[in-house]
Amino acid sequence: MTDPGLAMIADAAEPAPRGTSHDLFSKFDPLIQQREQLLSTGLTDPFNLVMERVESPTVAICSGRRTILLGTYNYMGMTFDPDVIEAGKQALDEFGSGTTGSRVLNGTYQGHRECEDALKEFYAMDHAMVFSTGYQANLGIISTLAGKDDYIILDTDSHASIYDGCALGNAQIVAFRHNDVEALEKRLKRLPPEAGKLVVLEGVYSMLGDTAPLKEMVAISKAHGAMVLVDEAHSMGFIGEHGRGVAEAQGVIEDVDFIIGTFSKSVGTVGGFCVSNHPKFEILRLVCRPYVFTASLPPSVVATAATSIRKLMHGGNKRAHLLENSRRLHGGLKQLGFQLGTDQPQSAIIAVIMPDLERGAAMWEALLHEGLYVNLARPPATPQGMTLLRCSLCAEHCEEQVSEILGMFEAAGKKVGVI
Repeated sequence: MTDPGLAMIADAAEPAPRGTSHDLFSKFDPLIQQREQLLSTGLTDPFNLVMERVESPTVAICSGRRTILLGTYNYMGMTFDPDVIEAGKQALDEFGSGTTGSRVLNGTYQGHRECEDALKEFYAMDHAMVFSTGYQANLGIISTLAGKDDYIILDTDSHASIYDGCALGNAQIVAFRHNDVEALEKRLKRLPPEAGKLVVLEGVYSMLGDTAPLKEMVAISKAHGAMVLVDEAHSMGFIGEHGRGVAEAQGVIEDVDFIIGTFSKSVGTVGGFCVSNHPKFEILRLVCRPYVFTASLPPSVVATAATSIRKLMHGGNKRAHLLENSRRLHGGLKQLGFQLGTDQPQSAIIAVIMPDLERGAAMWEALLHEGLYVNLARPPATPQGMTLLRCSLCAEHCEEQVSEILGMFEAAGKKVGVI
């Protein structure tokens, strides 16, 4: 995802006369006007959906009607797992509703250590560090590792949390064209050999659902003396033999220095983490500001996360079913005539490209009326200024639901005139 903070800032307004105040919201006026014009047509606000009741990982009640969920990132369907829910209830009873402190003060409970132990076992790594969100994991680790005299080399489509981590640490940013191995190598060759270098990659990019060529990129990065961080937020749990992500699937996990992930996708709760084999890793607990100065996750959350992670270690059948769902939906949408973000299914994310924002919003609403929820994604969040409908499949979607989803896309696409 391109950096929305940079993309949304409009040209500065004329200086305000003496004695008057400048409206700090004026830089958002173009976005406000665009939103007002879109909603003036009578369309439902696609960024303000309310789920009145959630019945399962794949079905909710929205606006009073049954709706299939195809935009929740609940990849492995763990949000309603009975063991996960019971672990959260027990922790709530035994430890209360919150910690009221950061990890380095009173905020480390037994459950936090158990959650980090589960991560170390899941990844077969020496160290694990749990953050309050996945965003904070990237923000904290990246900003702490790379300072103003260091270089961060990243993909132009990197997530906003990666860009924000670069800004917080004040590192020198060197961007390369999306998934371009040759462009990465050229950038690395131009940097001072003695400089500190961190290459930041993602296993799966969340907008188009495409995977990175990590095997080649990690090898090139190491050849030029760079450390490598891979964000596996959208691949942890279901890609790779043990669900450890694209780095595992491509055989380079042992060469990656840091893996960042989140609990809000496959794990089914909230939080973030970093795992590593670096011998000095534990010092980060004392120098990483977003870790030191943020209250820790509630006991019920880390209990659900630890239980979910341990169950994902034995989720081979669910992983296989999820990837089969992805193949069936991708193939069906392609056959209907929709333009997709990838030629072949590469992950559990399938991006359906829309001609423009207006028809994208109309298609989103038409699908909602059919009983299907997907994500509407628009610039500046999307690459190359495109508007798309982002579908994220779940291992709990059954074969009949995938067929139903394809029927909904066909009906909505013909109604809107997209196909």
